[in-house]
Amino acid sequence: MSDALRVGIAGFGLAGQVFHAPVIAATPGLEIARVSTANAERQAKARAAYPDATVVASVDELWDGIDVLVVATTNDVHVELANAALDRDVPVVVDKPLAISAAAAQELVARGGPLTVYQNRRWDGDFLTVQDAARSGELGELIRFENRFDRFVPVVRSERWREQADPKMGPGILIDFSAHLVDQALLIGGPVRRVYAEIDVRRPGGIVEDDCYLSLEHRSGLRSQLWMSSTAPLHHPRLRLSGLNAGIVTHGHDPQWDQLLNGMKPGDEGYGVAGPAQIADIDGRRDVPMRPGAYQDFYAAVVSWVRDGAPAPVDPADSLAGLRVIDAARVSAAEHVVVDLNSPPA
Repeated sequence: MSDALRVGIAGFGLAGQVFHAPVIAATPGLEIARVSTANAERQAKARAAYPDATVVASVDELWDGIDVLVVATTNDVHVELANAALDRDVPVVVDKPLAISAAAAQELVARGGPLTVYQNRRWDGDFLTVQDAARSGELGELIRFENRFDRFVPVVRSERWREQADPKMGPGILIDFSAHLVDQALLIGGPVRRVYAEIDVRRPGGIVEDDCYLSLEHRSGLRSQLWMSSTAPLHHPRLRLSGLNAGIVTHGHDPQWDQLLNGMKPGDEGYGVAGPAQIADIDGRRDVPMRPGAYQDFYAAVVSWVRDGAPAPVDPADSLAGLRVIDAARVSAAEHVVVDLNSPPA
């Protein structure tokens, strides 16, 4: 009999099918035991992909026979399902964003319990490489972090909930992409003191924001500039971190997104592998190997967290801090002001 932790996945849309289930299935110590989705087509896909799993129509049918719940639903029910898991003492992984606002997340985080957040882009190979350079001290005092998630999707896909107007669903690219970009900026620069933002709807027929810019002033003195866009036919460097001794730059997106979409799995040859980054200093430029992307490391940490009492792979307080920055960005853009987060001194 397997001693793997039994995972239940709530939701089997893009997040559940592509960014959770294959990674869970590839992680030693985990097995997909149950999947819930009300959509008949997705039920069939789940049964075909994971024949040993029980596929059910509602979350209410998930609880029996699972050790961990993964919430891969639309944003509006993240908090509700996380609370339901915690009420049953079931450890829960919530896909980012933890909630659609900091206020919605605050009570959930404050109650405590076995909760973590799938901030999987902490395990992007390019970010891991830049983070290594920052920690090594080679760059010197860090002064500017530039982080972009550019795509070119010029036609609004109105059938997708992320492009619909219902604010309860948490649509739009600000909360979708900056949940990652802000999280990465906080890991590099620490707590944020001030926020300035520009948030726009650029595409014809667009209802929710599709082009955003955030400028963050960290208490450490670092300044972060974050761009996210669906209207960017020309792409700038993905990540660029500048210090007083040197800087590091990466180009192109981490490959795991496309690889998972195309059916590749962690452990397959070439998974997570990308071309080199570059470091520039007073002596010129040189290539540095890019660390492989490793979303599976998140779920390996889930095994240690649940089974051995290790720290959660992502502290939910980190995701709450990111949501406070995102909320401040909305205020900044709406009122055309710089928002002071009134953070206490370090």
